[in-house]
Amino acid sequence: MDCRGRVLSNEYFDVITNFPIPVLNIGDYDFCYASVDGLYYIVYVSQADIRNADEYIFEYKSVPKLYGLMQGETGERSFDPNSLIVSGITQVQREPLSLTGQGVVVCIIDTGIDYMNAAFRDSQGNSRILAIWDQTIQEGTPPQGFYYGTEYTREEINQAIRSEDPYSVVPSRDEDGHGSSMAGVAAGSRLESGMGYLGAAPDADIVVVKLKQAKDYLRDFYLVPPGVLAYQETDIMLGVQYADRFAEQFKRPVVICLGLGTSYGDHAGSAPLPSYLDAVASRRSRAVVVCGGNEGNAGHHFEGKMTPPQRSGSTGGVPVEIRVGENCEGFLLELWGNVPDVFTVSVRSPGGETIPAIRLGIRDSITYSFVYERTRITIAGTLVEPASGEEVVLLRVVLPTAGIWTFTVEAVGSVHNGSFHMWLPITQFMNATAFFLEASPYVTLTEPAMARDVVSVSTYNAANNSFYADSGRGFTRTGMVNPDFAAPGVNIPTIRGRETGSSLAAAITAGAVAQFLQWAVVEGNNPTVATREIKNYFIRGASRGYDVMYPNREWGYGRLNVVGTFDALIGV
Repeated sequence: MDCRGRVLSNEYFDVITNFPIPVLNIGDYDFCYASVDGLYYIVYVSQADIRNADEYIFEYKSVPKLYGLMQGETGERSFDPNSLIVSGITQVQREPLSLTGQGVVVCIIDTGIDYMNAAFRDSQGNSRILAIWDQTIQEGTPPQGFYYGTEYTREEINQAIRSEDPYSVVPSRDEDGHGSSMAGVAAGSRLESGMGYLGAAPDADIVVVKLKQAKDYLRDFYLVPPGVLAYQETDIMLGVQYADRFAEQFKRPVVICLGLGTSYGDHAGSAPLPSYLDAVASRRSRAVVVCGGNEGNAGHHFEGKMTPPQRSGSTGGVPVEIRVGENCEGFLLELWGNVPDVFTVSVRSPGGETIPAIRLGIRDSITYSFVYERTRITIAGTLVEPASGEEVVLLRVVLPTAGIWTFTVEAVGSVHNGSFHMWLPITQFMNATAFFLEASPYVTLTEPAMARDVVSVSTYNAANNSFYADSGRGFTRTGMVNPDFAAPGVNIPTIRGRETGSSLAAAITAGAVAQFLQWAVVEGNNPTVATREIKNYFIRGASRGYDVMYPNREWGYGRLNVVGTFDALIGV
């Protein structure tokens, strides 16, 4: 089987490592690998070469995490420029700045794009899409250096547009529509009805990565319900690498926009995807914008604190209660502690059956099957998770009985810090209701919004300047200030109608960043700018209320305001 086949086959596990492959001494195993800029390596290895698949799957850092779309409801179809006006975007589109994203590349890594829509064409009717990498189509030629999918160039897209049967030339479609909405909000050139601009950067060129669906074995492991869109970390990382190449190929600044999120990970930006995004964001003429997710009001985060005892010994534990609805297929529950504390978890079912607290070794896991209930729970512990250096305890709960489950967190030996966090999966990755009875709305930004150097945004309603209740909130688990600021994401006009969700806030911000990159790089005012500088310019220009202390967990440093950014540059 060639490497394309291994990448696509459910019989091959995907493993993420930051060790060069020769160092791993894999020997004669059936595998191939892809390099992610030499920073990470994705190994596709046959399940037959893995002695204990259950043990492998709990190699936490190596297992790709699954990401979902951060979208909400769709409403009526109409155009209202208010979200662009309050963000200062339309003002800088006009003279004297005339910033429309010209010369900048905006990359959307998502569900694809409706390339036939007029919003993605220039005034001559030609496509503004430089390229589409469709990871789901295997009949064509993949991008150079990649094993799978098919790349379609602007020339091919223009040929398709002029064809009587466009999809016989470029068969890539956006069946869901989320990626098309993202692209339109960030860089759409006009509404289909011709009612003026839709996007923040209407003259930017566009690059699209259509992500393939996650492999079945990962969906099964993470207990993702059938039919729910789920994308694996490895495909997103390769999509970012593909997008980053356009900065070199065309010698132009690139904005990478992600409207995806997950609750898996340490919530401090240490996982492979956020770490790789930080590396890309540190490069000149690049910017990475990510959404903060829609988990702030889901009840999926618990923050606990143990009081250190007078002397070494058990603290008695902190009970963490989760109410589980009827017919729940299951979920993954993660606990993260802080060095040097060591935590264990005991479990009590609604029916009264218990699992005692057992201290696991470096990479141990153990599975319990209940006697009077059909529930099965696997507990895996990693005392020092390699990416973060912290302890993580993973509980995979299958077919939980409806009712209140109690997970008692205890410390082993002395308590030093005493704080710990627990997260349930993002809402769409659960087929039934489950939430913490004493949930915290904070530290609910989805990854990769916890990364250090990306532009991380929360969501607010531009109609009344109210914070969006479902928006993820900061800070990171380690106290770093994220989000950077809030952007409009409620009732945003898109090519599909009005939509709500944090992904739209990221798309508006990506368009605003493209405007700034036009001024900075294309027009030569600051040609070596990188993401950290860009976001600090935006932070300085953000709108701030007099009755709010900044930074704070909802608003970061304020509300997106591109005009304010340029006012700050000239000292207004």
